[in-house]
Amino acid sequence: MHLTVNTSVSATTVTAGGKVSLRFDVTPKRTMHVYAPGKHDYQVITVEIDPQPWLKVEQTTYPPSEIYHFKELDEKVETYGKPFTLVQDVTVLTTAEAKKALSAGPVKLSGRLRYQACDDKVCYAPSRIPVSFDLTAK
Repeated sequence: MHLTVNTSVSATTVTAGGKVSLRFDVTPKRTMHVYAPGKHDYQVITVEIDPQPWLKVEQTTYPPSEIYHFKELDEKVETYGKPFTLVQDVTVLTTAEAKKALSAGPVKLSGRLRYQACDDKVCYAPSRIPVSFDLTAK
């Protein structure tokens, strides 16, 4: 209700030692914004990937943000109010445990996109959008 999200994955086939990029194309609804990383205590939009024995989650890549001025509080914070993209890289591990998990067949990479959206008048309760990607092990 606050934004639209389109997800994609750089590869649907994974191999031990390989890297996969998850892409989140986010478009806030008109007059909405979500929080970017910065010098504030608001909930930043984040990608959370469920732990798996076969992967290592890297740092999320964030685009540059814009400054939003809350006139009522005379506060300036880092936000996204225009379409933007988050990229979450994951590395497929080469451990024996990872190879065993991958050899069992297709694997599912799951998690969520967490955010708090606000418009010019209201900040809404934090939200979560579940995401999942079906991958084939090679």
